[in-house]
Amino acid sequence: MSPLNKRKLSKIRVKLDKVDDNLIKLIKIRTNLVKEVLKLKEHKKDIIDKKRILTILKKIKKKSLENKIDPRITDRIWKNMIWSYIDFEKRNFKKK
Repeated sequence: MSPLNKRKLSKIRVKLDKVDDNLIKLIKIRTNLVKEVLKLKEHKKDIIDKKRILTILKKIKKKSLENKIDPRITDRIWKNMIWSYIDFEKRNFKKK
C-alpha cells in the first residue's frame, strides 16, 4: 500500500471508530428499552414473537433498499441483534 493510501486508510478508520462510538451509545439506549419491555412480559414464552421479528426484518429490508444499502448486510445485523436480545431477555427474565 502506498504511503498516500495508508494515510487515507488511517483517516477512514478514525471515522469508522467515531461511528462505532455512536453505535455503542445507540445499543445502550436500545438495551434500556428492551429492559423496559422485558418488565412487561409475564411469561418466558412471551419473549419470542415470530410475527414481530418478521415485521422488523421486512421493514429493515425496505429501509435498506430505500437507502441503497445491501439488504443482506442489514438482515444479518438485525437477525444477530434480535437473537442477542432474545438471549438477553431469557437470561434476565424474572417470573412474576
